Amino acid sequence: MAGAFSSTTACVVLALLLGLCAAAPAAAAGRIDDGLEVTWGDGRGSVSPDGQVLSLSLDRTSGSGFRSKDTYLFARADVQIKLVPNNSAGTVTTFYFLSEGPWDVHDEVDLEFLGNVSGQPYTLHTNVFASGNGGKEQQFHLWFDPTADFHTYSILWTQQHILVLVDGTPIREFKNHADQGVPYPSSQRMRLYGSLWDAEDWATQGGRVKTDWSQAPFVARYRGFTAADASSAPAANGGGYGQEMDTAAEQAMKWARDNYMVYDYCADSKRFPQGVPPECSMP
Repeated sequence: MAGAFSSTTACVVLALLLGLCAAAPAAAAGRIDDGLEVTWGDGRGSVSPDGQVLSLSLDRTSGSGFRSKDTYLFARADVQIKLVPNNSAGTVTTFYFLSEGPWDVHDEVDLEFLGNVSGQPYTLHTNVFASGNGGKEQQFHLWFDPTADFHTYSILWTQQHILVLVDGTPIREFKNHADQGVPYPSSQRMRLYGSLWDAEDWATQGGRVKTDWSQAPFVARYRGFTAADASSAPAANGGGYGQEMDTAAEQAMKWARDNYMVYDYCADSKRFPQGVPPECSMP
């Protein structure tokens, strides 16, 4: 991983290289609970009086979470998140798609933000499950402090590919290679979920750093949620990436991965001594 960049420096690099860098959009005009509903946490999840911000909290007793009111078969989902500040070790903040069918054949697209001790970077853990098959983890650090302000995190899920974007910059692509035997989520409707929970047994440095409950309650905030059908991959819903990425987007993703990816299952020969999964070598 390259040395840490400030958010401003990273934007300058991207702007000079690609002209893609842009500030996160303002919060949506509608209420966030028009599209999302708090589903667990015994009052630890709440919506601000103006309806703009959904807050999740975590204490020693429980975390909290929400889900989308609608389900989707191919969609683009965007949300702005301001992550737990200060010592967030042991906490996990999430935003993800999940199917509602049997668990052993479930589909899922994960964004999990793994907290850390003060001054250390969050890890954005990503994974894809299809028909119950997962194990496709890639992890990233970010080029800004995700606790200082809201930033936009997006999942684009189409028939052609899945993209993960941070402030509009693609950082991961998982292509549909179902015709070559690689499971891909394409038949089960999925709902969007978010949560804040304690995972001190594994989340921070492999579980070596535990949750400091003197810092509780931990709070993560969400705003600006949108989700739009992408079954036909129109440019408006796909952000221009419905079918495939153009050269500028590919360059932006290469920049992010070269500088900020810290784990790639496709490069883990110790985990896969007989060879990495087949999709790793597919174009």
